[in-house]
Amino acid sequence: MELTYKRVHPSFKLNGIAITFEDLDEVSYSLIKEGEAFEHYIGAFLLDWIDSSDEIIVKTSGSTGVPKNISIKKQHMVNSALATGDFLNLQAGEKALLCLPAEFIAGKMMLVRAMILGLHLDVVEPLSAPLSITKNDYDFCAMVPFQLENSLMQINRVKTLIVGGASISESLKIRVQEVTTTIYETFGMTETITHIALKKVNNATNEGSIEDERYFKTLPNVTVGKDGRGCLVINAPKINKEPIITNDVVNLMSKTAFEWLGRFDNIINSGGLKLVPEQIEAKMVSIIDSRFFVAAIPDERLGNQMVLFIEGSIDKEELKQKLSSIKSFNKYEIPKEIFCVPRFIQTKNGKLARAETLARFLNSKR
Repeated sequence: MELTYKRVHPSFKLNGIAITFEDLDEVSYSLIKEGEAFEHYIGAFLLDWIDSSDEIIVKTSGSTGVPKNISIKKQHMVNSALATGDFLNLQAGEKALLCLPAEFIAGKMMLVRAMILGLHLDVVEPLSAPLSITKNDYDFCAMVPFQLENSLMQINRVKTLIVGGASISESLKIRVQEVTTTIYETFGMTETITHIALKKVNNATNEGSIEDERYFKTLPNVTVGKDGRGCLVINAPKINKEPIITNDVVNLMSKTAFEWLGRFDNIINSGGLKLVPEQIEAKMVSIIDSRFFVAAIPDERLGNQMVLFIEGSIDKEELKQKLSSIKSFNKYEIPKEIFCVPRFIQTKNGKLARAETLARFLNSKR
């Protein structure tokens, strides 16, 4: 049987109730009329899923640019769900948890995976600690890093977890090494229908553990390359007919494995040196508890100088001493200045908006 968006797997259940394709119309209206606010988005998506169009309009998060609406083919969403199911060996009848907002692509894709793969999907409000409002155990779940961090005491109730929306910090990776849950960091964007590659961050085997920890491995039917800037080019014909050119700087290991280094649009050119903020930030995680990022501000001598922004207040002199003690830093990676910002700007779904935060800071100094 061909798996298309016009069919629902016979094993699919939503909140414990078996749902057919024909049922989706009634279910969606019920969620919109009688459901909680977060369930309205689920109902609206299901209505879009069963309408006569072969495409869905979704909006990007805005973390790497201006938020915008884009059109995605429903069959491409099905193909993405099948690829994830193949990679993670998800089976019909397994229990899954939706704790992400269905307003965005990550939440929508959890619904598609459940409908196509025949998962038994429970839906809870997308709170910071979603496992605190359900007593069930789950075979599969997707979270953002903030939700994982707030669920560490209960995360063993999930067998396989994918984490996206932002990078998992080094400190959080250390904290999940002892949990039984197999955790993957995802790589992708709205345009790639969430992730096209996964990287295991814990439970790595001795054999090939370096690859597990450092490299993203692509889903089935996805290959990757690099352009002249050193940025990732994604070839995924089952989810996008044309190659997808990204602004993500990578080390390419093979056509199906890569190491992510940072964003090309974040790279700082200071006195002719190219500094990758994400790589520098990874070295700072162990000594800074608040949210932070490094960025460039104009400098007459260097063109740009690298500085550190921290959310909230901090003892700058103490921090400077700690930074100077990090042995892995070279002298060019130590920020020239440290600025404290009361609150960072973030996108609607909680991602840090670097460019907007920086722009607001620079405007305040004029």
